[in-house]
Amino acid sequence: MKMRGTWLGVFLGHLLALGHGHKWRNMVDSRKVRLFVCLVGLSSASLWVFYAWTEFCMFCESSQGDLFPTETFRRMEGNFSQLPDVDCHKNPPFLVLLVACSFQQLDARMAIRHSWGKERTVAGKRLVTLFLLGSPGDASQQADIAAESQSYRDIIQKNFTDTYYNLTLKTMMGIEWIHRFCPQSSFAMKTDTDVFVNVFYLTELLLRKKKSTGFFTGFLKLHEYPIRTRGSKWYVSRQEYPGTTYPPFCSGTGYVLSSDVASQIYNISESVPFIKLEDVFIGLCLDKLKIQLEELHSEQTFFPERIRFSVPRFRKIVTCHGIKPSEQLSYWNHLVAATQGLVL
Repeated sequence: MKMRGTWLGVFLGHLLALGHGHKWRNMVDSRKVRLFVCLVGLSSASLWVFYAWTEFCMFCESSQGDLFPTETFRRMEGNFSQLPDVDCHKNPPFLVLLVACSFQQLDARMAIRHSWGKERTVAGKRLVTLFLLGSPGDASQQADIAAESQSYRDIIQKNFTDTYYNLTLKTMMGIEWIHRFCPQSSFAMKTDTDVFVNVFYLTELLLRKKKSTGFFTGFLKLHEYPIRTRGSKWYVSRQEYPGTTYPPFCSGTGYVLSSDVASQIYNISESVPFIKLEDVFIGLCLDKLKIQLEELHSEQTFFPERIRFSVPRFRKIVTCHGIKPSEQLSYWNHLVAATQGLVL
């Protein structure tokens, strides 16, 4: 602020010096001088307010009314509200699919339970699907979740507010569950309720890869920039993330990691700066761990966007985004009908 005041003083000094000149007195009268000085003063004040407000907002960044933490990640301490009925000691799964969802998405959960998320054996490997939920903040809704958990035994829940901007907490809850309760599994996958997962092809490619440790794959994002546009769903302030580019990460619509990597991410997470974009946060953890992202196949198999359904095409993909519950069932039934020789 001192520099701006000095600049204004010098400018006004020159202006007054000119006022003492003979030509200046002949060209303008005192009213015009006073008016001009007032305009300059108002302009300077406006600039000061603009910069001061900008600097203030760097520390109170908000988007859609939410305040974002700017410190390192903090694990949600305390017990789980709901835990699934999965015994990883006696019969460890080959792959655990962790599906992030909200309380309102019951139709999507049911569609997944009756399609690709149904517990099954593929090529002799056990697959289990679990749903990640936060707290709905309503007692009756929480009672419904408890009843659903009792019925299906496939819900993981902790007591944090279930909002989009807590997706990092939700994802880390799933990774904590793998670390604490199911490190015996070979792989985990994080995905969403509007994603179709071809578990047949995914299992085939993981077995073909012949790598069960130090592995992380998905739709690779290698040169992504933070979105600085306020109002964007993915807006990130410079205070939240000061870097100009993100480290490599995989689209949050679906990524797969070996269980040892899940434990490493959990252990290092509290030393990593918090960011509300969960896929970017996981990328920050991987960067600190020096774990490289890998392609699952030489051809693209993870699609973070919607693609048109056909059985031949969906036979050779792992994920497809933007799928409605009714489409989950339809696509799965068509795929299964055309796929022979697999234990469903």
